[in-house]
Amino acid sequence: MNPALLWLIAGVVLVVAEVLSGEFVLVMLGVAAFGAAGASALGVPLPLDAAVFAALGLGLIFLARPALKRRVQIQRELKTNVDALVGKTAIVESTVDAHQGQVRMDGELWSARAFDETQVLQVGETVTVMEISGATAVVWAEP
Repeated sequence: MNPALLWLIAGVVLVVAEVLSGEFVLVMLGVAAFGAAGASALGVPLPLDAAVFAALGLGLIFLARPALKRRVQIQRELKTNVDALVGKTAIVESTVDAHQGQVRMDGELWSARAFDETQVLQVGETVTVMEISGATAVVWAEP
């Protein structure tokens, strides 16, 4: 069997196996195997193919992988959906107390209740969203 085809198969197997691990090691080795397959297809002898694989594998694991992991970690830290609303400011549209009220946040009208049950927030006040409970924004205003 042609060495280029073997390198290509190894690369595909490694990249597919990466789906199960998620650590970006196997995909780096898979890309290195693709590089070795390319070198083999150009007629490079097998020992040089192995050297290409080793050099690419080490380079990708120690140079590209840390940068890729940092980027993925940053994306995991991004807040989405209701988590992204906590900490935002809103404007009271109708009086907010411990049981009911409405605020406008990012142009949308939300039902709201006061975080501090003793607070009664008047129309026009700026409040901070402390949490989202179901479809209700729990808000608080600096006294």
